[in-house]
Parts: sequence; C-alpha cells; structure tokens
Amino acid sequence: MASQEHPGGRRIRLGMVGGGQGAFIGAVHRIASRLDDRFELVAGALSSDPDRAAASAAENGISADRSYTSYIEMAKAEAARADGIEVVSIVTPNHLHASAAKAFLNAGIHVICDKPMTVSVSEAEELVELVRSSGKLFILTHNYTAYPMIRQARAMVRDGAIGQLRVVKAEYAQDWLAEKAEETGVKQAEWRTDPERSGAGGAIGDIGTHAYNLAAFVTGELPNELCAELSTFVEGRRLDDNVQILMRYESGARGMLWASQVAVGNENGLALGIYGSRGGLEWSQEHPNHLWYAPFGEEKRLITRGGAGMGEDAGRFVRVPAGHPEGYLEGFANLYSEAAQALFAAREGKSTPGGVIYPTVEDGLDGMKFIATSVESSKNGSVWTKL
Repeated sequence: MASQEHPGGRRIRLGMVGGGQGAFIGAVHRIASRLDDRFELVAGALSSDPDRAAASAAENGISADRSYTSYIEMAKAEAARADGIEVVSIVTPNHLHASAAKAFLNAGIHVICDKPMTVSVSEAEELVELVRSSGKLFILTHNYTAYPMIRQARAMVRDGAIGQLRVVKAEYAQDWLAEKAEETGVKQAEWRTDPERSGAGGAIGDIGTHAYNLAAFVTGELPNELCAELSTFVEGRRLDDNVQILMRYESGARGMLWASQVAVGNENGLALGIYGSRGGLEWSQEHPNHLWYAPFGEEKRLITRGGAGMGEDAGRFVRVPAGHPEGYLEGFANLYSEAAQALFAAREGKSTPGGVIYPTVEDGLDGMKFIATSVESSKNGSVWTKL
C-alpha cells in the first residue's frame, strides 16, 4: 500500500481499552495500527488490575501518567488534555464494548471497536443513536472486509460479473473448543463461553457474525428471515459451539451459514461462496490472496492479489508484489488504514473521502439483530423468523 502523508505532520493519537498482557486481539490491533505508520499508541486502560495495567503500558511504550485502570477515568482525563487521544480502540470482552464506547463518544473521542459490537440489540440501538448525535466516527473491526480479494469480489458483484444473486454460502469452522478449554485456564475460552461476558451467542457471536458480515459486505444484501439451529456439543458448556442457519433474501436469493468451534481438523476456515445467474465467486481466508471466478459456461479462473484481473478496489490495498503472501495482519492493517483516512479527514473538519469503506455502527446493529434472531429461531424449534 502506498504511504500517505500525515495531515498536520503527526500521527493519529490512539488509546486502547483492554488488550493487556495475555490478550490476543489487543496485540493484533496494535500491530495493525502501526503497520502503515499512521497511529501512535499514547494511552491505555489495558487492564483493570493496576499491576497488569502498569506492566502492559510499559511494554507498549505508554507513559505511566497515561496508564489507567478505568476506561471512565481514561475518557475523562484524555478529553481534558490538549494532546489527548483522538480515537480509542476497544478490545475488551463483549460485555464492556457498549459502555466503553459510550464513555468515549460522550467525551468527544472517535471509536474503533471489536466485534460483536454489543451483547444485545437494545444496547446496539442506543449506540447507533449516540454515534449519530455525537458526530464521531465509529469503526467496527470486521477485519476480513479489508482483504484485497474480498474487495475484488465485492466490486465484481457490484459490477454485474455474476449476474443476479442466487445462492450465498458462508462458513467459519474451527476446532479449538472441541474440548472444554474454558476449564483449563485458557483466558480466551473462559470469556467467550460465558454468557455474562459474551452475550446470548457463543460461536454465533464470536465467528458466525464474521461470516454473516462478510456475506453482506460482498453481496450488498441482508437476509430478511432465517431458520437457525444453535447446538452445544461439549457437555456443560453454557453457549452454542455449532451453528447451522438457512437464510432467505428479499431479492429471492437463498443462503446458508455454518459456524463451528468444534469441527475437528479445522483451524480458521472462514470461506465464502457467492453464486449468481451468470457466474460464481469463491474465497477462503486460509488462502486469502486467491479469488476463484467461474463465468457460466467458461473455464474457472483464478484472480490473485497483485496479479492479472485484479481491479482498483483491491489494488489500493496491495503492499508487495504478486506471489509474496499477505494475510491476517495485513488485512487488519488495511482496515486501520481506512479508519486513518476517515480520521485524518475528520481532524480537518472534512467528510470521509470517497471510496473509503469500513464496517460502521449500523453494521454492528445488523450483526446483533442476526444473533438475536438466530437465538430466537433456535429456541422456538428452528422455525423461520423475521430479522
């Protein structure tokens, strides 16, 4: 990706809530924010434990006077500083997303938030209203939307390469919760399987929302009803660990979504198939630089990141020549780069530049409605339920 001059001659001042020692996703956000040299991490409430917060801040070059143990304290203090943060990344367990986001939005600070956005539809609706009234940016980190070949697929669907949409197939298969990891001291498993911290959905909220969001991002369509079966295979687990969903779209298209964290033999199998009246597209996150395109009646062809057939929508995210692999961290960094362009514009009182795309607070609300409707459908005997 081409470098961009920092307006005003300085990087965006970034804060972080959560993501202290032992937290996977916090480190990913920090790496992503640094990759294109557009952010500087200057403050954080990285843990509610004072010792861990201080140690985590020191590891990340945050000065002691800008290390906090409360996001409420952090929002108030940073808003009062002339050199306070311009945006905060919220990378806590799900149950803290909404309250933390509200604290910073009310303090006049932009928000980047991990998914799912909240733990309930009502919280999500409140957050939508607050973002709109505050005038601040809200970027939801559905990071897979920023892979170059996903942008390519989106552009091809938009430009009619597959014709009328007919079938959507989205899946996300893992096996890391095939046993009861939440009882073995695995921090990531503990909160993801706890309804108090994760919300009403387990696998559906953690990875099912990624598959759902990706399908919506590429097709430009949302289903209007679904039929879901949420299963819990590991005995004693309180949330679902396997999800199977059928979806109906207003356009007449049909969809299917499978998300599982107990599918033994799968590591991080996010995959998408989009099929229309004139062609089909297939993509897999474990082979992110490849997009298969099958025009009806013609040979299937491979479009590669940086190779022939790639358009401008994907091309602006390419950092290195074709054949040099780019993946998860670069995709995450692409999303931070989109956020940076919007934030640079906001710094100057301008609108977000045309062509800059990132998941918004409204996408977060769509995700919460998807979770809630799926849970309702499953509890009622896997019946068709309106979104």
